[in-house]
Amino acid sequence: MYFTDRGIEELTQRRGEETVTLEWLADALRLFVDEHPEHEAAIETLATWLARPDDDPDL
Repeated sequence: MYFTDRGIEELTQRRGEETVTLEWLADALRLFVDEHPEHEAAIETLATWLARPDDDPDL
């Protein structure tokens, strides 16, 4: 188990029953970067990865 899995598990336990939109996720990521600008590159990488379809040959 990776260290990050703990946060993912907490997210699932606390909010796993909720339905969210991609717009909500984008807003949450923007707020996170506003509060933690040192993580901007990681959030940019995650957002780009989430945005691309599985069949994108440039992945």
